[in-house]
Amino acid sequence: MDSKRVESISARVDAAGRSTDSVEDELELSAVRHRPEGLEQLEALTRFNRKELQILYRGFKNECPSGVVNEDTFKVIYSQFFPQGDASMYAHFLFNAFDTDKDGSVSFEDFVMGLSILLRGSVQEKLNWAFNLYDINKDGHITKEEMLDIMKAIYDMMGKCTYPLLKDDTPRQHVEIFFQKMDKNKDGVVTIDEFIDCCQNDENIMRSMQLFENVI
Repeated sequence: MDSKRVESISARVDAAGRSTDSVEDELELSAVRHRPEGLEQLEALTRFNRKELQILYRGFKNECPSGVVNEDTFKVIYSQFFPQGDASMYAHFLFNAFDTDKDGSVSFEDFVMGLSILLRGSVQEKLNWAFNLYDINKDGHITKEEMLDIMKAIYDMMGKCTYPLLKDDTPRQHVEIFFQKMDKNKDGVVTIDEFIDCCQNDENIMRSMQLFENVI
């Protein structure tokens, strides 16, 4: 994955196209509620280089001058990328996955840490992140209802751009198939080990998991 992907994501957020010399200059000149970690630390914690982090921060700061984004703002920004459907519910789930410390806001650190995994993480890291997204109540298990909620949200977001057009019961049918394969011991829930093992050994499910790269 090259830097063009990073620039593309930043361009989505940075609608005004404002440029700055460096992250440090912005922090010195702006009164922000949340100041991100130093570039060196973020470079060490992510798979982005200094220039890429500056590009990403430029777009993030333009939309979120306070240095953090709440869920309502996140939904507004994210919905702009999927005008053909209703992205609000998927944005809600995605926000919760990025909000790792559960304080009701996503900082720049939260944002780039998640993005680093989604764009440049290993298969294991991406699957761990996907499991966390599906595990809506964060109890360490995925229920069929949780999986259906996420699947419905994805289909609602994609709207009428899917071809062929999907029937209303398509999400439930997919969930039934996925859950039957993943719930190896048939106890009604999917553990992270069952989830990762099934995804790594089933090409069809792995291709479905790659959808995350297309909806971020």
